[in-house]
Amino acid sequence: MLIFKILRPSEWDALCAQKETLGAPIDQADGYIHFSTAAQVAETLAKHFSAVEGLILAAYDAGAFGDALRWEVSRGGDLFPHLYGKLPFDGVLWHHDLTLENGLHILPDLNG
Repeated sequence: MLIFKILRPSEWDALCAQKETLGAPIDQADGYIHFSTAAQVAETLAKHFSAVEGLILAAYDAGAFGDALRWEVSRGGDLFPHLYGKLPFDGVLWHHDLTLENGLHILPDLNG
């Protein structure tokens, strides 16, 4: 199953350069890396990244994280994937630069 991390340009650049990260300030404050599923990513973008330009969407295989990935209740009672550990660059299956159109992020095909 694919899960998705939304990164600001500076966060993506740091991940590329350092090959791992503890995530964005919110991830570090909460103690885990926030991910979204394909069904959750559009709402996550609208709620937390409204009109933010230059975002990068990175796809990861949920199964690759083993026990470090936990599914926990969050927004609306949905289970969200949370990574308790560092986010590795080498786990990125693909990434996509998100563009804005009328204030909304245009998502790629989230299945591959």
